Amino acid sequence: MKQLDAYLRTYCSARATPDRELATTDILRHKSYAESSVFQPTSLLRESRRQNGIPLGTVPSICVLDPDGNLVDYLRNKHGATLNKYWACYHSHLYTFDIGGLAIGIIPRAVGASYAVLVAEQLFVSGCELLISITSAGIVRDSNIDEHFALITQAIRDEGTSYHYLPKDEPSELCHKLLDKLRNNENHCLEVKSWTTDAPYRETQSAIDAMKDSNVACVEMEASALYAFAKAKDKNVICFAHLTNTMGQEEGDFEKGEDFGSLEMIRLIEGTLKTLRP
Repeated sequence: MKQLDAYLRTYCSARATPDRELATTDILRHKSYAESSVFQPTSLLRESRRQNGIPLGTVPSICVLDPDGNLVDYLRNKHGATLNKYWACYHSHLYTFDIGGLAIGIIPRAVGASYAVLVAEQLFVSGCELLISITSAGIVRDSNIDEHFALITQAIRDEGTSYHYLPKDEPSELCHKLLDKLRNNENHCLEVKSWTTDAPYRETQSAIDAMKDSNVACVEMEASALYAFAKAKDKNVICFAHLTNTMGQEEGDFEKGEDFGSLEMIRLIEGTLKTLRP
């Protein structure tokens, strides 16, 4: 025990040195944004196909991330959504459903920035051309927000994944070309700035107050990373916030309505695709 105590004293002392203090921002170090990654999504998918006997093929050109999973449950139970046999991800299932004769891919429960971007990387090398995320979000702003859905146009980068794609001073935001098109929708959503965090149970009052001062409307867990990925890789990604809660501050929070808001989400997807159609 004496040897262990001595080791711990030495270790703790080393952590307190100025050099160690400099390392507290390790996430911003050793970033070469123009340099390709050694590990590519195509490599992982190749090995998954080999190991799991998954045939070569493409996923639908339009895909949806459904972090809560309620929409996928509804589509499987009521509309016969089926597993896509070509999706080779080790960590998720891709289902296919139909909107107006168009096949749409959807992945449930891709919660959090790093997981959402891992899936997004793999989707875009598998045939996806447009990715829509519809994530539950907590309402931050004091003013009344009556809308159920909001279009996230910019997201505060309070997570780690985005810093691997964009330098710290670049905003994480919806592509302006996509935003201009979406504004042509007669049922255009409320536009909001969101706060993306990777620690939902560290949403302190001081942090919430700071976000209010920055005109942030809601808090979620994926948008800033997805937009950073999209900007760095020149991909089409649209993030919607499903405004479902006040971070558990009211009894009866987290209600989405009939079928957990699934019909409304389908209408949102339909309206978005109609607006983007050439």
